[in-house]
Amino acid sequence: MLATTLRQSITGVTDRIYGTSLPVVSRVIVLTSVTGGEEGTVSGSNPEMNMRRVTFAVCAAILWAANATAGETAAAPQTARQALIEMFFGKMPGTFAKHLPMATRAALEKAGALATLQQYSALASQLQTQGQNLQTFESGPLLLAGEDPKTGQKVEITVQNDALRGDHDDIQLSFRVYKNGELQLTPFMPQITFSMKRETQLWTLNEIAVTIHLPLADPDFLKAITEKMKPQPATTSTFTTRSENSAQATGSDTQVLAAMRTIVTAEVTYSATFPTVGYTCSLSDLDGFGGGTPNEHQAMLINSGLASGKRYGFVFTLSGCGGAPATSFHLTAAPNGNTIGRKAFCADQAGVIQSVDDGNPATCLARGVALQ
Repeated sequence: MLATTLRQSITGVTDRIYGTSLPVVSRVIVLTSVTGGEEGTVSGSNPEMNMRRVTFAVCAAILWAANATAGETAAAPQTARQALIEMFFGKMPGTFAKHLPMATRAALEKAGALATLQQYSALASQLQTQGQNLQTFESGPLLLAGEDPKTGQKVEITVQNDALRGDHDDIQLSFRVYKNGELQLTPFMPQITFSMKRETQLWTLNEIAVTIHLPLADPDFLKAITEKMKPQPATTSTFTTRSENSAQATGSDTQVLAAMRTIVTAEVTYSATFPTVGYTCSLSDLDGFGGGTPNEHQAMLINSGLASGKRYGFVFTLSGCGGAPATSFHLTAAPNGNTIGRKAFCADQAGVIQSVDDGNPATCLARGVALQ
């Protein structure tokens, strides 16, 4: 009789908790734990033990229900702030493009630029690899904190405002920079607002707005501005430097002759290196800019400044490269408009440099005087 009463009580408790949806097997387990057998009887000689069994069974049923309910609960949806963090600092490939509007992704994919943009997703990993300590925060006033141990510089991105309105969320951010623990003053204080919009249950970055505040009455701002506006004492030194640069721009005859010899030597080397081409009439072919293996269009024999054809106030020109391969060339150096009254210089594959006083390269090629 007691067993039947207990069985009915437990069944009533479980039905109140779960309704009639509790599986039969579960009921059998609960009842068995109370009575010691599904159809057995409980001795009345130990009512305290029986009550303990009842209590244990009810608690077990409640815990089972809680676990089942928790397992069925869906994960919380991603917030706009979490989406923004994932977009710019996620380590998984494709997280940046994932949070772009569908129209933007379609346009980038059509232009063939989406694959290149996907590489931005590796930004966080690259910064971590380079020793940058980054930490993001999904709640609170701080969105990101980053520190470079090598320089002692620390950057903080703070959330000034987070205005959620249905499927739109405007997140306003500001920046602070610290050097060795001290806040660095800047002449302006930028703020960036990321306007997030939900598309098919996914937050996407719909718009970026940049605002710059100039606190004209702020003492720190005025100090930073006035420090930069103070007159520099080294006026004479600056004038001297400019004069020296001007002299370097016009150059001397010795510098021009040295440049001529460099180009002639480069031509000889070029012809020997590329015998099927011979001499070249393009200074860019002799250029040394770039890397990789030298080739007939970038032989890496002269520097880029000289290869531009303008140096020391003179214009250097190659001509007369006839035939295939070319067996001859003419090199001239004529003074430009700022160096009127200077000599003109010329040379050919023989390597003899000549000059004329009238500054005309054509005259130099016709009847120039050889230099010793």
